[in-house]
Amino acid sequence: MLEMAVIYLVAAIVAVPVAKRLGLGSVLGYLLAGILISPNLLGLVGDQTSVMHFAEFGVVMMLFLVGLELQPERLWKLRHSILGLGGLQVTFTTAIIFSICFYTLNLAWQTSLSVGLMLALSSTAIVLQTLTEKGWIKQDAGQNAFSVLLFQDIAVIPILAILPLLAFKEFSAPETDSHNLISHLPVYGQVGVSLIVISFIILAGKYISAPLFRYIAETRLREIFTVTALLLVIAIALLMERIGLSPALGTFLAGVVLAESEFRHELEVDIEPFKGLLLGLFFITVGASIDFPLLFDKFAFVSFSVLGLILVKAGILFMLANIFKMKSDQKLLFTLALAQGGEFAFVLLSLTSGLLVTSPEQTKIITLIVAISMLCAPLIIMAYEKSLTISSKKDPEFDSIEDIEPTKNVIIAGYGRFGQIVGRLLTAQGYHLSILDHSPSQVELLRRFDSKVFYGDAARQDLLEASGAKEAKIIVIAIDEPDKILEIVELVHKHYPKLKIFARATDRRHAYELMYLGVTCFKRETFDSAVNLGVEALMVLGNDKADAIRAGKIFTDHDNESLQILADVWGDDKSYGIAVKQRVEDLKQVLDNDKAQQKKLNSCQKQAKSKF
Repeated sequence: MLEMAVIYLVAAIVAVPVAKRLGLGSVLGYLLAGILISPNLLGLVGDQTSVMHFAEFGVVMMLFLVGLELQPERLWKLRHSILGLGGLQVTFTTAIIFSICFYTLNLAWQTSLSVGLMLALSSTAIVLQTLTEKGWIKQDAGQNAFSVLLFQDIAVIPILAILPLLAFKEFSAPETDSHNLISHLPVYGQVGVSLIVISFIILAGKYISAPLFRYIAETRLREIFTVTALLLVIAIALLMERIGLSPALGTFLAGVVLAESEFRHELEVDIEPFKGLLLGLFFITVGASIDFPLLFDKFAFVSFSVLGLILVKAGILFMLANIFKMKSDQKLLFTLALAQGGEFAFVLLSLTSGLLVTSPEQTKIITLIVAISMLCAPLIIMAYEKSLTISSKKDPEFDSIEDIEPTKNVIIAGYGRFGQIVGRLLTAQGYHLSILDHSPSQVELLRRFDSKVFYGDAARQDLLEASGAKEAKIIVIAIDEPDKILEIVELVHKHYPKLKIFARATDRRHAYELMYLGVTCFKRETFDSAVNLGVEALMVLGNDKADAIRAGKIFTDHDNESLQILADVWGDDKSYGIAVKQRVEDLKQVLDNDKAQQKKLNSCQKQAKSKF
């Protein structure tokens, strides 16, 4: 057992960091790790069935954590997308796959229906992990994808109830479901017990969990709190499993109930490491379960089936995205995120094979199709992300020279938070501005507020000249890219030497670079605000307002003087370091002298008042 643990851990440590560095994501890294140690490659592990059952608990923990992020009112707001999007996705996908299997592949209707039901499900583990990792889970597409996955997880319950009715042999409940404590009850009895258990979970989470966790927290033993959190998740999963319901659904409901608990964050922190470890193990087992000999033997059929599954699900999802009027930039992400098979297909396959609904060969092929589609899922998302990067680089064309309005007063290059302050001040004093900004999103935003900003790069001579560089008095370079600022400075010096430059310095180092290029009018973007904040702090600490303001002015004057002096030795680290230390000592001496003089002056003033 320890040997197996070492193999899984080493495989993850080797494959996942490499995959992350290559931009493939952790999920694909785990899948590749599983393929690496699979029986058909290095042969370090054998059959993954028993490990898979253990690793699936990672999905249970993940849904518990998802539930913790959802307050009940927020879940209620998602009801339309859960029932509408999720219900239609499962129904349409099942119907189309059933038709393909029954009419094209000539499978029995029972087999066709079971295959359609299991392939309609997507991978909760891969989708939520990937969307969370990419930061897309809070987007419209991520929330809708979550709604569909939640419906699918709920749908597993009736699917498990339907499959025995499709059996080609007489179904014996005790034989096929020996762990189900209520399987001997009539249907209405099972439904009643299920509702009672779910109600108990909700009520216990609302009224019992808080006092329990408060009692555990008083022990101040972190490990006991962790044990309690794990016990909560495992106990709920076990209870749901024993009554024939989805463990993931039970823990999700518990998470939703505990979302408003004062201990929500502690639960997240304690469960997260176990969830990550078990999910990683789950992905490794999926990769290791790929049957390569069967894949090579049935390569054409399996490849076509995987492609067909992805295209069918993607087509249905895209259609639903249009019906539910998702934003155009979210439709594709929603479509591609869910276009794969899911881990619950493996659970359903174990049941259908036992009921002879699917033959042993059919079970192996479907397992292969689902596993490969899950392997493709991160690659599809990666391709989508790459397309976003490429499209973001394809910025629209700059405004034409004829569209840019020239000025005889001031050109402002860059109209973000820094440039807007300068621009508003100058505009308020009646000066005409010609403003260039090279960010299309910023220009679009500013134009919504009727700001006259032109889309263009001030480092291009033709656009700068169109702004009036030959006749303007000054140019304010307020963009937030240090290298671009220096590039514009060199361009202005070369072609428009009469144009006075006022530049934004991002930091002290950048200020030295501007000074080296001969720029004398510049402001360090955070210096003045930091000094002003320091002055406010001095006043709160009990210093007189006049003394605090004077200390700020002395500091500012000394620092600006230091900037000029230290510019001569900038680049020589040793000399610069010695000079900096000397200037710090000088500043301390200046401030001490000022304090002494003010103390002496105040004393003289008091004596003079006392004489009168």
